[in-house]
Amino acid sequence: MKTAIITGASRGIGEKTAYALADSGKYDLIAITCHKSTDRLDKVYKYITKRNIKCIKSSGDISDYDYVQDFINEVIKASGRIDTLINNAGISYVGLLTDMTPADWNKVISTNLTSVFNTCRLTVPYMVHEKSGKIINVSSVWGICGASCEAAYSASKGGINAFTKALAKELAPSKISVNAALFGAIDTEMNSHLSTEEKQNLCEEIPYGKMAAPQEAAEFILKLLDMPEYFTGEVVKFDGGWI
Repeated sequence: MKTAIITGASRGIGEKTAYALADSGKYDLIAITCHKSTDRLDKVYKYITKRNIKCIKSSGDISDYDYVQDFINEVIKASGRIDTLINNAGISYVGLLTDMTPADWNKVISTNLTSVFNTCRLTVPYMVHEKSGKIINVSSVWGICGASCEAAYSASKGGINAFTKALAKELAPSKISVNAALFGAIDTEMNSHLSTEEKQNLCEEIPYGKMAAPQEAAEFILKLLDMPEYFTGEVVKFDGGWI
């Protein structure tokens, strides 16, 4: 039973990627998680199951190791294996560093970066057993160049980039590929704090002239999954030529 896991699957890139995985017809089971948007996750669940694909849905804090362990155990009990892991869950914090509290910092780092450790730590042993598997970590261009007033978010994505490269080297002998999708400006709720004027100014900075749609981001993730397993350790930009 070919199995995929995607975190942060209730909205934005995660939601569209879950749909794309279902439409691909390559998976017998797709496991989806989110933190709080259970109603929206139900919508994704229904989309997947209507295509005669088994789906496991779960809500919880992806930065909580015990929660992730229970979730992975449920997936393994249902399928016995994990072929694909897409680490998409993430939050942002926009504001001056001097206004950020330690709790703010820890929340961003734990949700965006520690969660990736949790899922990989608990998933990799099953991939190693099969000598196969693909991991895609969703990152951001801010992880390579930084963004003003987004220090924690930039740091978390920079950490994901380094983690991706290191884990790829560690897992290559087991024929497991690990790559990161470095997204630029995507028209999701994460950018809803931007005014219409700010969005227009942003689009003028992007050579392609617009923000990418979540569906385009999802298609890019599937392209990375379709790459030969020899393609590993790459941090690949998808930003319309912006950075």
